[in-house]
Amino acid sequence: MIDMKTLRELVKLMSRNGLSELDIQDENEHVKLKRGVDASQVPVVTHTVAPQGIVPVGGASVPVVEAAEAGLGDTIDSPMVGTYYASSSPESKAFVAVGDHVTADTVVCIVEAMKVFNEIKAETSGTISKLLVENGQSVEYDQPMFEIKID
Repeated sequence: MIDMKTLRELVKLMSRNGLSELDIQDENEHVKLKRGVDASQVPVVTHTVAPQGIVPVGGASVPVVEAAEAGLGDTIDSPMVGTYYASSSPESKAFVAVGDHVTADTVVCIVEAMKVFNEIKAETSGTISKLLVENGQSVEYDQPMFEIKID
């Protein structure tokens, strides 16, 4: 099955080139992505040996300000559309706080998408310098969630 890193790169490719639809197929996988669609038209990623799954990508209903436009430095961005959670449960401590040092494998938050809770890793090393979203807030694909000072 296609990994999240590859999926993110495909969506970034779409965004950079102004593509609204991308359809890639080989002997094992079929990936079809659409941007700018309503929630009833969420893109579907299928795999010939795994059951069909839904991946919420694109279709932003609220404009997302790019990190560079907002005057932010390096950021950790949401890999999908969903709901941001700072901790694994309301009673638990937040995964990260301002001033925390993270590594590439550090879980920084959870994004719930389609009733699936996805642990989001930093994917870089550095120190969290700013929290950009609030617990329970909806996030869009590629929306900055944390500002980070890279090591």
